[in-house]
Amino acid sequence: MPPAEVVLGENRYGKAEVRIVAVSRDGDRHEIKDLNVSIALAGDFDATHLTGDNADVLPTDTQKNTVYAFAKEHGVGEIEAFGLRLARHFVDSHGPSRRCWVRIEEYGWDRIQLGGQPAPHSFARTGPETRIAEVAVAGGAGAGGSSRDELVVSGISGLVLLNSTGSEFHGFHQDRYTTLPETRDRILATEVSARWRHLPGDQPVDQRDWRTSFDETRRHLLGAFADTYSLSLQQTLYAMGERVLRERDEVAEVRLALPNRHHLLVDLAPFGLTNESEVFYASDRPYGLIEGTVRRAGVAESALAW
Repeated sequence: MPPAEVVLGENRYGKAEVRIVAVSRDGDRHEIKDLNVSIALAGDFDATHLTGDNADVLPTDTQKNTVYAFAKEHGVGEIEAFGLRLARHFVDSHGPSRRCWVRIEEYGWDRIQLGGQPAPHSFARTGPETRIAEVAVAGGAGAGGSSRDELVVSGISGLVLLNSTGSEFHGFHQDRYTTLPETRDRILATEVSARWRHLPGDQPVDQRDWRTSFDETRRHLLGAFADTYSLSLQQTLYAMGERVLRERDEVAEVRLALPNRHHLLVDLAPFGLTNESEVFYASDRPYGLIEGTVRRAGVAESALAW
């Protein structure tokens, strides 16, 4: 049997989970940015895989140091803009790097209240909800950056939502393994993981009002969850994506993953008690996982994977 022909396929490398806390000191009032930054580079790196020649390899330690240096030299600001600065730097300054991906998670902190006023430099960590930015840049700067392909995705994870009523689930297909009863009133709870891709827009992508875009998109996701009378979590997913696309012109598509956090009615009959949808057991697994994309009609797919 002849030996198999082997070739190197797609590959990338980078520095994962660079933790950075940046403090902006404006007199006694401080601002903090708490980030987790991951970088990946792809390009002309065949030699290091095939022969161990590292001449074209930008060390991952250098990538880590760049994150810290950029936070000092340029400030962090909004994470979408910070990610773009990093990604552009790597493809512009390091010839073998043809593509760069940057993923940033931002952890929230609220000011502690002192005497009814926000403390100038004391903070409390918010819940598990995390803001996300994912940036991809391909190609060099060219003439004024026109030869680049760029992708900016914003998102959120760990956003736990619950409707205590206003949800039903019935009329589903049943077979001999089905035991789930139909219900006309149930708790609907989920932990939202959402990402939304931005359209190019008229402004340079690093000069947009990313904060307003994020806050408003989040508001519409919550609003659609709250005021949709749901016959299925799939229906709620579509309503959330549709609301964002109708209200935010800068968004091309929304991708959502909604685990169904089941709340099971506790049987209180053994204790001589009724349970009129008041006492539940929150089950963390197994759970249904509903995933889907809602896209603006006529908008092309991104040339860069996301």
